[in-house]
Amino acid sequence: MQISSLHSQNQPELFVNDTSSVAVQQLQSSSAHTVFTVRDIVITGNKKTKPGIILREIPFKQGDQFSLQELVKRFEIAKQQLVNTYLFHEVVVSLKGFDGDKIDVAVDVSERWYIFPLPYIKPVDRNLNQWLFEEGGNLSRVNYGAKILHTNFTGHNDKFRLWLITGYTKQFSLNYDRPYFDKAMKWGMRITTSVGKSREINYITLNNKQQFLKDQHNYLRNFFNAGLEVSYRKAIRSKHRFGVNYFSERIKDTVVALNPVYFPKGRKSVQFPELYYTFQYFNLDYNPYPTRGYATELSITKRGFDKIINVWQLSAKGSGNWPINPKTFLNTKLFATIKFPFKQPFSNQQLLGYNDVFLQGYEYYVVDGVAGAYLKTSITRELFKFNIGLPGNSLVENRKIPFRIFAKIFGNTGYVHNPEPGNNLLANRLLSSAGVGIDILTIYDFIFKIEWTFNQLGQNGVFLHRRSTF
Repeated sequence: MQISSLHSQNQPELFVNDTSSVAVQQLQSSSAHTVFTVRDIVITGNKKTKPGIILREIPFKQGDQFSLQELVKRFEIAKQQLVNTYLFHEVVVSLKGFDGDKIDVAVDVSERWYIFPLPYIKPVDRNLNQWLFEEGGNLSRVNYGAKILHTNFTGHNDKFRLWLITGYTKQFSLNYDRPYFDKAMKWGMRITTSVGKSREINYITLNNKQQFLKDQHNYLRNFFNAGLEVSYRKAIRSKHRFGVNYFSERIKDTVVALNPVYFPKGRKSVQFPELYYTFQYFNLDYNPYPTRGYATELSITKRGFDKIINVWQLSAKGSGNWPINPKTFLNTKLFATIKFPFKQPFSNQQLLGYNDVFLQGYEYYVVDGVAGAYLKTSITRELFKFNIGLPGNSLVENRKIPFRIFAKIFGNTGYVHNPEPGNNLLANRLLSSAGVGIDILTIYDFIFKIEWTFNQLGQNGVFLHRRSTF
């Protein structure tokens, strides 16, 4: 006899397998004011994942006492937290049985495939549109090689990543991330290292476009970095991260001749440490594509400790997500950052248009600066939800590929301050854009976005974005 706490149209139903509510109806009718004691928590389906990793995400333990209403609420939180570990295809937290005021809880999980030895093929440009339409899909601007990912290396939700990349950039990277290494499961660590070189370099920005220098015979840039991070997670939803990195980078004389302020004072190389602290809070139903809840991230970074490299950076991110009705959602995202002192070399001025900090509709541009912010707002509507079945075998238990398809309308506004913008006219002015799009969600948190966006420059176009565990 089981009841599931997961029946909610605002949950990521892509991963939900609901069961009957007969038991909870019996409890509701006979024990409205009873305080129930959790007698046992039975975990099933975890072949690789250690039970302690699952229990760490559950907001109750054996011996805890709750009213029925509070218990059901905690079932929902447990499911939400377990889904957001990225370890499972499906999670069901349910009432296994009860004896008077004693209850047993069942946690049934369906594990993902954790090992990914994959070929690595990725354009080096900032987004697909820039590579396809500005660079003509040039294969010489593609990194290729091999990568090995293990997203549950020892069963403790620890992640091992190895990259062997050649092509546009030659690079070797090795990362290991373990969320907990102590018995109390509060302290974690991450170790990173990367070394590489490239024949092409973005040496300056003109008219808000990256300008590249390429040498067929010599490597223009060599780099090495290594880092150690320690994290502390006392509660379920908040996390503190403390880290130290070391960076070393060297460029050729030709780069310095074209841009004497690429590094400070015309230098050809820099070496510097970096210290940072980050606070994160996540209370989202599904982290990769939330429809309900809040998240925030605050960080302070100190890069360099001398006159060569000297940067203080403060950054903040936040998001809010509210259901308007069972299939329609309002989403907002905020970002702000500032760097001190304002006088920085070119290599420290990357801001809007790099990595995940961008405005929709400005994918072909970058805006360098030392301070900036944006606000993004969208209304999404779930159109379809379906599964495509696959034949199973002894290696693959999950025999379906889930899909969720959303339509959306959105608007962006942002601003970047640059004390010396030169001919980059998008700095020091308020930017805005709006558009419509389709978001496609599927297995392993893969998200593909097709967006038709209009910006204030009078330009419009279809832009493509992707996000994946891989």
